[in-house]
Amino acid sequence: MEKQYLPRREVDLGAGFIRNGTILEGTRFKRAIFKGQYCRSFGCCEDRDDGCVTQFYELKALCYCDKFCERENSDCCPDYQSFCREEKEWPPHTKPWYPEGRWTAQNYSQFWGMTLEDGYKYRLGTLPPSPTLLSMNEMKASLPAETDLPEFFVASYKWPGWTHGPLDQKNCAASWAFSTASVAADRIAIQSKGRYTANLSPQNLISCCAKNRHGCNSGSIDRAWWYLRKRGLVSHACYPLFKDQNAANSACAMASRSDGRGKRHAIKPCPNNFEKSNRIYQCSPPYRVSSNVTEIMREIMQNGPVQAIMKVHEDFFHYKTGIYRHVTGTNGDSEKYRKLRTHAIKLTGLLPTPGESHGERMAISGFFEE
Repeated sequence: MEKQYLPRREVDLGAGFIRNGTILEGTRFKRAIFKGQYCRSFGCCEDRDDGCVTQFYELKALCYCDKFCERENSDCCPDYQSFCREEKEWPPHTKPWYPEGRWTAQNYSQFWGMTLEDGYKYRLGTLPPSPTLLSMNEMKASLPAETDLPEFFVASYKWPGWTHGPLDQKNCAASWAFSTASVAADRIAIQSKGRYTANLSPQNLISCCAKNRHGCNSGSIDRAWWYLRKRGLVSHACYPLFKDQNAANSACAMASRSDGRGKRHAIKPCPNNFEKSNRIYQCSPPYRVSSNVTEIMREIMQNGPVQAIMKVHEDFFHYKTGIYRHVTGTNGDSEKYRKLRTHAIKLTGLLPTPGESHGERMAISGFFEE
């Protein structure tokens, strides 16, 4: 049965909707947790524009990204305030493209007072790929070899509402958990054709993936995928990020049991008391994709975003826009700045870059969990 989405500008607001300043504080709290891309996917509109609308999947309703949504009975999308009124940015397809290796830099206030070593220690968080991971056989997408790849592709445009934006890991060095949970959530939504669209909880991984667990002190994506397959994760709404992710009381707050057929069921309620669904989401065994750019794009176009491990140099902490490539000093880097670390990211699409061959024209776009 196809889902029905109610335009809230044409019906009375019911118990499932948001009323500013009313008793529905619990609903408002739940809504604040959702980090999906709504206005961020297609931009913002001034005045009243009833066509500036998208589906708010979590509440099976419609939400708006025009200024009119700010009225008393708000029907704004969850990211309206942060994106339309604070970030002042527009979707990727309206931004200028940059030649390969050309990018702009910026100083970030959240890094104020931090050394380069602090950046490596607190803002990344993935161990280098293990020999086991590197020895996995590479899988290829089943798209026909002659399939033409587009000049531009973004997963959120092909699967609106089924992919998830990045969460802020702050100073928790756990990109191993953030990127794994995000990629898994996207793929579960895509493979289920929108039946399961919940964002998965990185905090569940950070607190509960116990064997060789380093939590916010780096970790392995191998172990993260093992845990997701064998134990599973609850949604981010059920198990949200702790305010202090390095706190001593961040012991695992979820427990589950197997039904004997491989499927697990939670035996504890959600740590977030406002969320009632403690459904456990599991995935099939992970597989390795070729590092060839064309194969990566075929995989993303057919099955959704993929996870990657990248080397991070010191200049990456200044990256703002463009196509990143490490820039070395004219006299060579000093020993202090030749250090690098690894970081797990989610790759989501394709950007055009100048070049003569198709492979040279492609640059992978993605999210950096920061």
